[in-house]
Amino acid sequence: MNRTTLSLIGAATALAAISGVAALTGGSSDDAGSAGKAATRLPVQRSTLLCPTPSTSDVSSTTYTAYTPKRDGVDAKDGTAELLPAQNAADDVTDPGGDGKGDKNDKSGKDGGKGGDKPVLPLKEPGKPVTTDVSSAGAPALIGTADGRFAPGWTVQQTTTIDAGSGRGILGTACTAPDTDFWFPGVSTDRGRQDFVHLTNPDDAAAEVDLKLYGPSGRLKSATDESITVPPRSTLPVLLSTLTDQRAESASLRVTARSGRIGAEVQAVDQKAGSDWLPPSAVPSSSVAIPGIPKDATSARLVVFAPGSDDADLKVRLAGPNNSITPAGHESLHVKSGMTAAIDLGDVTKGEPGSLLLTPEGGEGPATPVVAALQVTRGKGGDQETAFIPATAAIERSATAADNRTKGSTLSLVAPRAAAKVRITASAGAGGGSPVSKTYEVKGGTTKALEPPRPASGKGPYAVTVERLSGGPVHASRMLELTQDGVPMFTIQSLPDDRGTVVVPEAGQNMSLLNDD
Repeated sequence: MNRTTLSLIGAATALAAISGVAALTGGSSDDAGSAGKAATRLPVQRSTLLCPTPSTSDVSSTTYTAYTPKRDGVDAKDGTAELLPAQNAADDVTDPGGDGKGDKNDKSGKDGGKGGDKPVLPLKEPGKPVTTDVSSAGAPALIGTADGRFAPGWTVQQTTTIDAGSGRGILGTACTAPDTDFWFPGVSTDRGRQDFVHLTNPDDAAAEVDLKLYGPSGRLKSATDESITVPPRSTLPVLLSTLTDQRAESASLRVTARSGRIGAEVQAVDQKAGSDWLPPSAVPSSSVAIPGIPKDATSARLVVFAPGSDDADLKVRLAGPNNSITPAGHESLHVKSGMTAAIDLGDVTKGEPGSLLLTPEGGEGPATPVVAALQVTRGKGGDQETAFIPATAAIERSATAADNRTKGSTLSLVAPRAAAKVRITASAGAGGGSPVSKTYEVKGGTTKALEPPRPASGKGPYAVTVERLSGGPVHASRMLELTQDGVPMFTIQSLPDDRGTVVVPEAGQNMSLLNDD
């Protein structure tokens, strides 16, 4: 049989197959020009979240709160949402150049690193959060999946309280989705800090991960092999100071998965100012918003990194309750390519809540993208506590913060350019109650800090969802504070868009694909 005959048979087979699909799906030859129909925005069908190992302290406890908002257009019956323990790879590997024998002083594997199959925080219905408290010592990292009606907007908050020791304070984080590339400006290899990057692999194949540190003079010299293997369904904490012999008060960490995908978060422990989680910065951008500096912040340290090949010249502004101003003495910031720049802003808010806005300085040529984060301190002397706010992407449609309390929750909204209108909804509490919604206006170039609405007759932790209704971009964060023994313990979680919906193009049959050119 010659090649021409084979081609004809193949073309006939393809034609029959496509015609059959058209018949089964209701298509016809009249649909030939319909492939470009308008796309439809639909709820996502599956979400994955990763929660890091909360703490190894014997005097710590952790509250987990999970929540999925109610959404229109979602099947009201099908779906599940739950988390399962991950194995702790620290029992076998402690650092990228280690001998594989583990660290006898590492307590993060008190659970034996064996994980388990008992689901944590299974949701029963959208619109009502579930919560649980655990002793943090020995508590594993968690790998979670939500599908069906629980997938769109699913969020899990992990809030840990450490009562004593160098890491005492509140450590809060929203469990993150897996990805392949993360930036963490604001890490440190200084002797006064212990920063661990927690790498969690949700998949059934090992992930290969690279860790690179950049200080004020560029790349920090590596002391070990940079490639790290994270076993399947496992988590691995890596102490950043073991990656280099150089000490840097402020540095930037890049986490890149060569193969597979991972979740990554940094646990920063300051010997004097407590501890908290440092989430990844938003993707590099020429304009950056860092929302939600508390009004009583006693100091703020801005850390910026320019990952591209060009230097970045940035204008620094503080968006307060009424307008945007330039912090005295910090009108602009020059960031050299491949280097980390840091400036101390002091008590920049002067008793009023605010947000930092970084925009390109005037000039010709394209603006240089940067990543950024802010370390915020409240209190003085021995009663200090610290938290981190990374550069945060705008809310396109909605974002949710779980684990809000009756007292101590503050929501911050900043509209860098045009004014915006938002709707804020408090869910039912974990112990009951009814949701409550309120609408707010945020003026352009200002920050609105408010106590979020509470559920009617609600009991227990509840979730707060922010929906952008109209106007310009809005960036948001939520501060949770809990004063204990005179220490203003607090944590801040940024609220990027929850990506609960996805654009699905409408496809049609196009028989012209079979034309022989």
